Amino acid sequence: MHDQATLSDTITMTLGGHPVADYVWHPRLPMAMSPRPFLHPVRTLAGTEVTESMPADHLHHLGVSVAVADVSGANFWGGRTFVPSRGPVQLPNHGTQQHHQWNTCTPTTIHQELRWIGPDGTDLVRERRRIAALPVHDDAWVLDFGFALTNVTSEPLAFASPATNGRPGAGYGGFFWRARHGGRQIRVLGPDRTGERRLHGQRTAWLALTGGSTDPWTLIFVPGQPHPIDPWFVRSRDYAGVGSALAWSQPLLVSPGECVRRRILTVVADGRLRSREVAEITDTVAAITADAD
Repeated sequence: MHDQATLSDTITMTLGGHPVADYVWHPRLPMAMSPRPFLHPVRTLAGTEVTESMPADHLHHLGVSVAVADVSGANFWGGRTFVPSRGPVQLPNHGTQQHHQWNTCTPTTIHQELRWIGPDGTDLVRERRRIAALPVHDDAWVLDFGFALTNVTSEPLAFASPATNGRPGAGYGGFFWRARHGGRQIRVLGPDRTGERRLHGQRTAWLALTGGSTDPWTLIFVPGQPHPIDPWFVRSRDYAGVGSALAWSQPLLVSPGECVRRRILTVVADGRLRSREVAEITDTVAAITADAD
């Protein structure tokens, strides 16, 4: 096994000689940011960055990561916690995701085990994570991101969100991609509708963001089969971000020893693709990733 992790706290993923993503597996961050491994920058094959990390508006947004605002009271998202009747409040309830073990670590494939540790030092979740970079064609590649979360406590865990705690529409928590904005217009596309308002909270076979002018890009998010399709959390105006929400309208209860599995395939493409082009490329990706399961 080629183990880049012995060399630094960041692993560079490459395809065809192109650096496409940096994986920060051992971040050194304040507890208020819920420290966790993340990908940033993620790049197109032409070298355009399509992630943001620690932006001024949300310092706890870390490129591409798995983040949950409320796991039985522990904040694995970062920042403030939404409290009914009080709103967002800064609390000493932040958890951390810490590296436990490498199973594979190469320039194109990472298999890792992580511990989700609560604010009191108790292990709550054991995660198995798989990240792979797969080629599509000369202008696009796929980030294949899968994770399995196992409750390692003796009691049920409730994966919740600000929405389930009383803040309508804020059902974020799970896979989350903070995308590059740069003050440029971001367009949101879906299979049969467009726009943030029409796709936020919806379950669709894919969702895409397009942006940039001199260096245009497209991100296409596809839920990996056979796992459930979660509602999309979408932002495109004040900032650009897409998440697959584990607890959109009600908490996700996970019994002791039970495992929650999700997989998101993200096409990272140069150029602003249209809906028809996005639909075509998702068919191609389905065929490619079927062999990578």
